[in-house]
Amino acid sequence: MLISLIVPCYNEEEALPFFYEAVTKVADEMKEYEFEYLFINDGSKDKTLELLRSFAEKDKRATYISFSRNFGKEAAMYAGFCNAKGDYVAVMDADMQDPPSLLPEMVEYLKSGEYDSVATRRFTRKGEPKLRSFFARMFYKIINKISDADIVDGARDFRLMTRPMVDAIVSMSESSRFSKGIFGWIGFRTKWLPYENIERVAGKTKWSFSKLFKYAIDGFIDFSDAPLTFVSGLGVFMTVISFIALLFVFIRALVVPDTSVGGWASTICVILFLGGIQLLCLGIIGKYLSKTYREVKHRPHYLVGETNRRDAK
Repeated sequence: MLISLIVPCYNEEEALPFFYEAVTKVADEMKEYEFEYLFINDGSKDKTLELLRSFAEKDKRATYISFSRNFGKEAAMYAGFCNAKGDYVAVMDADMQDPPSLLPEMVEYLKSGEYDSVATRRFTRKGEPKLRSFFARMFYKIINKISDADIVDGARDFRLMTRPMVDAIVSMSESSRFSKGIFGWIGFRTKWLPYENIERVAGKTKWSFSKLFKYAIDGFIDFSDAPLTFVSGLGVFMTVISFIALLFVFIRALVVPDTSVGGWASTICVILFLGGIQLLCLGIIGKYLSKTYREVKHRPHYLVGETNRRDAK
């Protein structure tokens, strides 16, 4: 039985040697299984590609696909799913926050036949900034309420899946990808494996607060039309309020005639408020339109610049 390990890499020169050593140790101990390490170099600007070449030269299990530029982690994961040949397929980060030592336990759960996927989740956020942890928890609460994607709080991309589940993921070929939502949307029987948060072994995180915020917005839009429903409801509400205000002004003008010019400050405030609401609504609608625009162009998810796989897709 073959196990494929998909490892997206972006400027992981410092962490890769530690990861390769750890995963090789685990693979050597699991003698009843064959392994392939599928490294996806996402346009790294350091010596990541050189390291991957050296791994491939000395270890036949190590293969790599190097993108022509940086396409993002989601594209890297999709490339891995499209090219993985294993009966079981895992996604792992190269920074050692996804410990390879969990693989034997994950395999045992899949072998039992009770599950199609063994996914990991952090039950603590030790070492993470408190503000980021707060927004992360709020994100999981909101997206589970407004969408049909079941996303567990603290869920990692690190999971081991059966071939049917991987084929289901590949079949969802949309350009705008949010893998946590895709994993939840396709269903399948999932065993959650909690573990304590582990900090990076080396290097720096590539996920700034602004990137995480943008990623969260993409998740909301990809798996829910609740923002559009909110905009529609807000429009109805503001229309009713405006009608009531107009009726009030009309009745007041009949009952209490006033020839003086007044109320300009409140008028300006109302205009600015309504203008802001309109721009907010247009912005939300614009996000959905931009997603549609990207999908209809049917551009490839990624472009391969170099690989040591003859059958790379």
